Amino acid sequence: MISTELENLVRAGQLKREPGDQAEFDGLVRLGRAKLKDAANRDLSPESRFDLGYNGAHALSLAALRWRGYRSDKRFVVFQALPHTLNLSASVWRVLATAHQRRNDAEYEGSVEVDTQLLADLLSAAEKVGAAVAALGPVPGAA
Repeated sequence: MISTELENLVRAGQLKREPGDQAEFDGLVRLGRAKLKDAANRDLSPESRFDLGYNGAHALSLAALRWRGYRSDKRFVVFQALPHTLNLSASVWRVLATAHQRRNDAEYEGSVEVDTQLLADLLSAAEKVGAAVAALGPVPGAA
């Protein structure tokens, strides 16, 4: 099913059309779930849990985008597309957008500022993404 919103992102150069691949989808889902499981480990530092949670959410969000037959090389767009790939509320992607900004601050500026509320919100948002991805079923048109 073609999404007008996702096609608008194609026209804007933010997404590319690419048929979904079941093996890639399954791999991204496995990776995302493993990272979220590890992110729940309270014995790890908040910074490690944040990194795992962020990357788990990204893998699952990318899986949803790939399931729809699109790809993006921009991490932010993968989160921004969630209302159109998984029908999730804007509040979910806004949490992930905030986490994306904090991740960039850490990666590119060395500024690591992980507060407990953002970590909790990130993990909650990632679980919502995971639940929605689990409900998708097989990749349409994939062998």
